[in-house]
Amino acid sequence: MSSGCTYISNSTVLSGELMECKENLVLFLSWGLLLGGVAYLLRQMRHHTPYGRYAEAGPSCPSRPAWFLQELPSFLVPLLLDRLHQQRHHLGRTLLLCTFTLHYFQRTFIYAFLTRGRPVPVSVVLSAAIFCSMNGFLQGHFLLHCVQFEDSWLADVRLTAGFVLFAVGLLINVHSDHVLRRLRTPGHTGYKIPHGGMFEFVSGANFLGEILEWSGYAVATWSFPSFAFAFFTICSIGPRALHHHADYRRRFEDYPRSRKALIPFIL
Repeated sequence: MSSGCTYISNSTVLSGELMECKENLVLFLSWGLLLGGVAYLLRQMRHHTPYGRYAEAGPSCPSRPAWFLQELPSFLVPLLLDRLHQQRHHLGRTLLLCTFTLHYFQRTFIYAFLTRGRPVPVSVVLSAAIFCSMNGFLQGHFLLHCVQFEDSWLADVRLTAGFVLFAVGLLINVHSDHVLRRLRTPGHTGYKIPHGGMFEFVSGANFLGEILEWSGYAVATWSFPSFAFAFFTICSIGPRALHHHADYRRRFEDYPRSRKALIPFIL
């Protein structure tokens, strides 16, 4: 199977316009995601990430502005890069860029204004905003300046399979967030057992959905930066699903014993 997409070396002229791919920076940031994912995974094997039910005492930000501010860069940065990009878009590039920004549009402008979560430590908000800025630049710059999609890519099975996987993950993620919101009425800060949707199978249904989203995006894009991002996502929120599962079982004696942490019937 041909790749259907080719990488553009630095300062390659296409259609009469100079396209500058920051190839070394793309590689540096992609490897940073891989190594950072491993480091984050090892850290979470010893400590919980301090937000949500594991938050520690210290300066914090209300959950709605916190989620808005930390997620916004991943939507805004690719959008700004696109506005500055003068090259006529290939449909494949447009679809992939829209796929990436769709998730962050939902997280920034819908989820952030509906969430009933706990206040988020300021340190977590700042680190998340920095990460989203960096990754928003990486994914946007790579799609706009470093890869050229051939027309055959639109019929490639990887693009189709990736979009389907992303869509399934997005539906799971959005529905799971809805289930969790319904458990927490205004003013209520305790925890209840979630039921419905993928929560019948796993404790971290929302995490499973997001992992499927970015795995699908990686398959559809078929690039080092997108696979590095999917890997980082698995390393960062996969352990959190395991932590939540253990916490649920510790809190509730009647917690469903057949329910797994992250992967139905397996883990």
